Amino acid sequence: MCRHEQDAAFIAGGIGRLTGRAGVVIATSGPGVSNLTTGLATANSEGDPMVALGGSVATSQSLKQIHQTLQAVWMLKPVTKYCAEVASSESIGEVMANAFRAAESDRPGAAYVNLPKDIMEGEAKCEALDVPARPRFGPASRESLVDAAKLINGAQRPVLLLGLLASRPENADAVRAFLRKTGLPVVGTFQAVGTVSADLFKSFAGRIGQLDNTPGDELLATADVIITVGYDPVEYDPSIWNHPRSARIIHVDSTRADVDNFYSPAVEVLGDIATSLTGLADLLSILVLAPDVERFLSTLASKRALRIEDADRYTENPIHPLRIVAELQKWLADDVTLCLDMGSFHLWIAHFLFSFRARQILISNGQQTLGVALPWGIASCLVSPNEKTLSISGDGGFLFSAMELETAVRLKLNLVHMVWIDGTYDMVAVQEQPKYKSRSGVDFGPVDVVKYAEAFGAVGFMVDAPDQIGSTLKKAFEIPGPVLIGIRVDYRDNHKLFEKVHGHLLN
Repeated sequence: MCRHEQDAAFIAGGIGRLTGRAGVVIATSGPGVSNLTTGLATANSEGDPMVALGGSVATSQSLKQIHQTLQAVWMLKPVTKYCAEVASSESIGEVMANAFRAAESDRPGAAYVNLPKDIMEGEAKCEALDVPARPRFGPASRESLVDAAKLINGAQRPVLLLGLLASRPENADAVRAFLRKTGLPVVGTFQAVGTVSADLFKSFAGRIGQLDNTPGDELLATADVIITVGYDPVEYDPSIWNHPRSARIIHVDSTRADVDNFYSPAVEVLGDIATSLTGLADLLSILVLAPDVERFLSTLASKRALRIEDADRYTENPIHPLRIVAELQKWLADDVTLCLDMGSFHLWIAHFLFSFRARQILISNGQQTLGVALPWGIASCLVSPNEKTLSISGDGGFLFSAMELETAVRLKLNLVHMVWIDGTYDMVAVQEQPKYKSRSGVDFGPVDVVKYAEAFGAVGFMVDAPDQIGSTLKKAFEIPGPVLIGIRVDYRDNHKLFEKVHGHLLN
């Protein structure tokens, strides 16, 4: 039981992303169902399998204006892959089977089933249908693999672009084998985090998302062939990363491309992603990187090493984001899952914190939903109770779902949640300033996160200096039950997250 239906939906979506099987959320009629909307939209955009079951008034009253009447199917159809009402006791099994199949197959997403009161109170005149939720595909056609290989073998500057579905564990293994054999330079969307393993890090140009101002964007802008793997435009608009439209695109996925002016594949490699990549790798020649691409990757590696060394110079409180990220990097072992909310802090982490385990870090970049971190953290604890979970939010997003701290306390979850504190919706503020030469509607009052935690029966800590971050995390992970950590952050350099950097590495 959760304290808000929206958070319950976030938890179900988080379970879906971490397991590949649909998380399930149940809500009462009327506002209980309408409160699911943001959670359903988020799961659908992020590609997280989830099935929501919602109560409804009796079928004879569905068009009347009575207590908790809601045209839920009409309302939720735009934010789901599948949305239906159980119209009879004979159809329950059919509707449920199709809901789970839709949620888990192809690119996963959200399904909603509306359950009228009169049908739920009667006998079920059907049986549960035993059908595969995720049908297995074979590799793409030989013709498409040959066409794709011909483009890649003839390219001078090919780049691999990884999307959400590339980070499925079975697909991540195939991606790594493909990269080891081909030596292709690679970038990934925020949702593809962890797909590239440590031994391939030298070929990784980083993550892309939201703004085209990263080294990965620069590499894509100079590519002549871009191979996308498990990518969907909602992760990062192709009009941003493919605005030159000079590269030929190869779309590797189990579903057809969503074609637009900036994403029109020359070849679609459609089938099981993992087996298609294996088949494609067998047809490729050994790649020889262009000299400037080799320099680019070498320079990028040097800059990364320098940034790690340089992080220790940030010794003041409030604490610079790069120092916090550097300390978090030391803690991101294989047995830690990191769940991120939305805000300026998540851009610092998305660009500068690296993971080498698929789906180790959960990031929202479809709807960019505030409030997901704590519920996703709860989902992680439920899925992997013997591993460590750290969720992080800004103080702006924290109170969107902070009431679920009670849920975590009640369930005795070993969850550590960190709040980056600056007293503003900073991501909005930093974009208002250059646009309007002023800021508005972004400041709010202080919250004592230690007292807040204690009020819910959790433990709270404040970090007062950079050298306390590591010891505080150590202490927090050793304490049974939920722990809340507050850390004041210095966002003076946030404007750099929105500045253009093209031309700094490739020239």
